[in-house]
Amino acid sequence: MTTAPEGLMVRPVLYKVADAMQVLSMSRTVIYDLIRIGRLRTVKEGRSRFIPASAITEYVALLEREAGGKK
Repeated sequence: MTTAPEGLMVRPVLYKVADAMQVLSMSRTVIYDLIRIGRLRTVKEGRSRFIPASAITEYVALLEREAGGKK
């Protein structure tokens, strides 16, 4: 999170892969594997690849659904 000029905390809308690695506590290799197999969505702007915050939320929800189905 970053602080806006007004002192408000702002959550990123797009994460670089390195930032997503920290958010998800996963290695670069695992993040790129998830992207490659379609479990984690990305967007591109120019040469840069970003992971939308919504894609991270969706991925965590997917993990929760999968964990719930294996009781």
